[in-house]
Amino acid sequence: MFQLIVKLIGLLMILCGVILIYDARIITKRFFGFGDQNEASSGLKILGFVLSMLGALAIYFLI
Repeated sequence: MFQLIVKLIGLLMILCGVILIYDARIITKRFFGFGDQNEASSGLKILGFVLSMLGALAIYFLI
């Protein structure tokens, strides 16, 4: 049961990470001004990559 829960959490982390990577520009347009969009979108893409890698590692090491 514990492995199933951790796998689902890992899959959700991967999903959120991929969404952050591909929709970073759209998300930053909603929350930041024009001067901060490039830096904020880069930061969101990096955060999405790290989040998806953590989710993938959680799934990989619990199999």
